[in-house]
Amino acid sequence: MAYRPTRHFPAKGPPALSQEEQVYIRDLVFYEDDALIAFNKPSGLAVQGGSGVKRDIDRLLAAFATRKGRRPKLVHRLDRETSGLLIVAKTSSAAAHLSAQFAGRQLHKRYLALVSGLLADKQGHIDLPLVKIKSAGIDLMRPATAGDGEIQTALTAYRVQAAAPAASLVEISPQTGRMHQIRVHFAAIGHALAGDTKYGGLVMLANKPCPRLMLHAEALDFTHPKTGEPMHLHVPPPDDFSDFVRAVIPNCTSGQA
Repeated sequence: MAYRPTRHFPAKGPPALSQEEQVYIRDLVFYEDDALIAFNKPSGLAVQGGSGVKRDIDRLLAAFATRKGRRPKLVHRLDRETSGLLIVAKTSSAAAHLSAQFAGRQLHKRYLALVSGLLADKQGHIDLPLVKIKSAGIDLMRPATAGDGEIQTALTAYRVQAAAPAASLVEISPQTGRMHQIRVHFAAIGHALAGDTKYGGLVMLANKPCPRLMLHAEALDFTHPKTGEPMHLHVPPPDDFSDFVRAVIPNCTSGQA
């Protein structure tokens, strides 16, 4: 009988997580119960895989898989450069419940952003429809104009917390959940987010280099998908965010950023 070498087939699915990866994702857990997990995502960590992405939360969720292989499910996104709260659902019913809250605008999000310059109004709304475009193969958004197809309504409420001539620290509550909504809205009114190289944000403020996109998802208010109880989660901005804010806005206290 002729010798036939043993054939080796690659294992199905993504490679198993390393011990270091499991420790890394578990260290990001801010809150956990039997229905959901909330992560305090650092800037630079992608939520989903893609071109040039070496590590992403979606893959790392394998660390929380059940014995039957069921993994938590993403129910919303944060931009790779944005830090802050990201919640995932542990069960299909929790995922459906949370997704419905996002879609129905029943879940309230609050962000902190450092924008260039002084805003004319200390609080207000930016009501500016958006449209998705492709630029060099990358999905971006821009303000809609007459004749655009698939126009998306977009509304952003804001309140200035602290300001200096170079920049303003702004608390932001998006009323809709469009891709890059906050970034495009503030760029459109001439106050682009610091460090936002996609939408014209400055990389230097008050002669100081900006460490990254200055956007932090600080709070989520929603209804717990299992108990029905109101939930309020809040994470303060990380040191790189707070330190830079205080460097360009000297009167900004640690409690504000």
